[in-house]
Amino acid sequence: MGWAKARFQHPGLWGPVLAILLGACQAHPVPDSSPLFQFGSQVRQRYLYTDDAQDTEAHLEIRADGTVAGAARWSPESLLELKALKPGVIQILGVKTSRFLCQRPDGTLYGSLHFDPAACSFRELLLADGYNVYQSEALALPLRLPPHGARSSDPAHRGPARFLPLPGPPPDPPQPPGHLALEPPDVGSSDPLSMVWPSRGRSPSYTS
Repeated sequence: MGWAKARFQHPGLWGPVLAILLGACQAHPVPDSSPLFQFGSQVRQRYLYTDDAQDTEAHLEIRADGTVAGAARWSPESLLELKALKPGVIQILGVKTSRFLCQRPDGTLYGSLHFDPAACSFRELLLADGYNVYQSEALALPLRLPPHGARSSDPAHRGPARFLPLPGPPPDPPQPPGHLALEPPDVGSSDPLSMVWPSRGRSPSYTS
């Protein structure tokens, strides 16, 4: 019985075969490839630098007493750890003080030793100019740094809300004079790693 003849004499045999083939070729959903998912379980160390139209330039600091303020230059208290809680939502921890950045219902900021998801979770919104805006997930209030000279507990002052995450920590200082750097191995030598003790004589076999 030829192939063509069998194909028409037994059409019912092709039903299960076609079902198997169609099932194998069926499209499956592609895992979510949103760029926001690249921050999942990611920890970044950053300095949050901010400025505004009033020439306020400061780095956000979480101090040991729980106050949040700005300093003109980066400091150990301004080194922050940004950790993703879920896509687009982060927690901010002061590396030196081990305090979480949190926000009260009136919008003021404080540093807490305990993480409260309702007060210490922030949405990270990326702006086109490279700056970020951080917004309380529960309160929908923007994270604003108090302007210079204002107390962090004073809600009447509305400081800048745009932050530029700067990489940290800074590079290590250069090595002091007198420190001898390791010389690269001499690949042209028969003993490039200097594993053979020097001897007074040299074997003729090493002579080029």
